[in-house]
Amino acid sequence: MHSAPRTSRIRPLVSAVLGALLTVAVLAGCSGSGASTGAGGAATPRLADVAAVTDPKAWDGASTARISPVPVEPVTDGQQQLPASLVDAQGTPLTVTDTSRILALDIYGSLSRIVFDLGFGDTVIGRDVSSGFPEIADRPLVTQNGHDLNAEAILALAPTLIITDTSLGPWDTVLQMRDAGVTVVIVDSKRSLATVGSLTTQVSDALGVPARGAVLAARTSQSIDAAVRAIAAIAPADPAEKLRIVFLYVRGQAGVYYLFGEGSGADDLVGAVGGIDVSSEIGWSGMRPLTDEGLVAAAPDLVLMMTGGLESVNGVDGLLEAVPALQQTPAGQHKRVVDMADSQILSFGPDTASVLEALAVAIYAPQDVAG
Repeated sequence: MHSAPRTSRIRPLVSAVLGALLTVAVLAGCSGSGASTGAGGAATPRLADVAAVTDPKAWDGASTARISPVPVEPVTDGQQQLPASLVDAQGTPLTVTDTSRILALDIYGSLSRIVFDLGFGDTVIGRDVSSGFPEIADRPLVTQNGHDLNAEAILALAPTLIITDTSLGPWDTVLQMRDAGVTVVIVDSKRSLATVGSLTTQVSDALGVPARGAVLAARTSQSIDAAVRAIAAIAPADPAEKLRIVFLYVRGQAGVYYLFGEGSGADDLVGAVGGIDVSSEIGWSGMRPLTDEGLVAAAPDLVLMMTGGLESVNGVDGLLEAVPALQQTPAGQHKRVVDMADSQILSFGPDTASVLEALAVAIYAPQDVAG
């Protein structure tokens, strides 16, 4: 095993990538493979069907968390009321008068799924690359080169309403849609457990169905709470036994290595699966370039990653070679890496409970999950 250098190494960033690293939203979806990334293979078993290992800190080897597609169960109670007047997340006063041709676009695929769950799936006319659930699969893509909005493709579909956030670009394309007379509602791009409900209500307000939004938000919240309780039942209760977890964002081809900390959304994820977010513990906030000293000081027992990021360094062995400081941590010594599809792991949408459960199984019952 190679020794890690003792001096900090902040990996160089490609200038085109640097702008994409300004928000969790952009980071969450930089893989061009979108929703399909890491989606192959059998779905992760349910928590109720597995037994946790006695000592998760001592487990050797990597595992992949996969969720089965959760069928859309639209909320249909509550009549639509149009026109719907609102102020969007950017403070822009808007009036929505027509929802007959909808595009709901973001880097996670969360917005389109919310629209479907609110009962408007039949009026969705296109999709972004991250929208991979079966019910939307036949709609044409309006993103190109991964996550760039394609103005020509969007205008060709003649949308009457676009619901989006700031995670997709270029921004000029969004402005072009407004100039073309399309109503564009901007919702909050921040994703965390705390924002799942508010994101749902922002979308339902734009669709003129606030009552449905309240029902869907409550349903999603209840499923998340149930998943967190189930995870707590198998995760170590003693703080000394809890897994110390870090979330690494990696794009090996571009030399991008980031540690996600407090306020990034990854801290919510770690807490929900019963771990200790050690990047927050050592004072790392937001998303910051990885340093050897920071990683060694964090001393993680387990590394969470996006599947596309792990693939970009050719798996766990490639990660240990690319980040030799990891070899000085318990996670590196045990090769304890858990990965999940790029468009799922930080999406914080209607499937959040399934994401948490799949991660928990991969973490605490890795013997039941193929890597």
